Amino acid sequence: MSALTPIGWIGLGNMGTPMSQRLLNAGYPVAVYNRSPEKTVTLREAGATVATSPAALLAAVEVVFLMVSDDQAVRELFTGPAGLLQAPGPGKLLINMSTVSPGVSREMADLSRTQGHTYLDAPVSGSVKQAETGQLVIMVGGEESGFTQAQPLFAHLGKQARHLGPTGNGNLAKLAMNTLLGFQAQGLAEALLFARQHQLKTEDLTALIADSALGSVFLKLKGEAVLADNYQAAFALKLLAKDLRLAQAEGLTTPLAETVVQTFQQAEPALGEEDVIAILKHLERQ
Repeated sequence: MSALTPIGWIGLGNMGTPMSQRLLNAGYPVAVYNRSPEKTVTLREAGATVATSPAALLAAVEVVFLMVSDDQAVRELFTGPAGLLQAPGPGKLLINMSTVSPGVSREMADLSRTQGHTYLDAPVSGSVKQAETGQLVIMVGGEESGFTQAQPLFAHLGKQARHLGPTGNGNLAKLAMNTLLGFQAQGLAEALLFARQHQLKTEDLTALIADSALGSVFLKLKGEAVLADNYQAAFALKLLAKDLRLAQAEGLTTPLAETVVQTFQQAEPALGEEDVIAILKHLERQ
């Protein structure tokens, strides 16, 4: 894929903005669309063009990335009155990096195929820092030819992109990953609360965890967030609650999963806009 291939990007939130910026920095002509137009200003000032609709965006580019919140947003962007599938001309590559249900990916892939387009589901593991530095892990479902075409672009966004088979498998892998993330967030919160009950210092326990076999980047960052009393969302609790519901709908009914799903659903109304580690606050209040 040429460095001159025109790229479109839909969804300029915490993740979409730095990811599209990386493609712009790599020399690709980038056009953007966002349902809230004010979020396009930063990319426009950096050299991107701004499209007036998803259809107008697709008409102007060869590849479109999406990074939006949920199934409903994806359906609207594809099938709305000025949606992607209203654009003339076949042969485009549509890469949905949103964390959504496998079902909506299969549905959009079928609709895209009828118009001669290729659809990939390619959700990512990682947060804002990894998006900024191109260190995401990308899970891809869909046609292998589409994956091959997208690999040079994925190389600017992530440290690993893995093709996992047919449409929807990328989404399934992401739901599995986020289930584990939920276990870890709640597990860390419960361990810290147990330590506090016995007058152990939070900073001591987090230091021990970091240097033990249990240590991980996630636990280190979330432990630091708790110590700093910083619950600003790197990954919002409401998004993990949504992902856990999606996993449950796909048959996730194991004992730990049922507990974590319930805990995050209970916490979402009050703490949904805060970071996932705000689950600590919910458990503390109980």
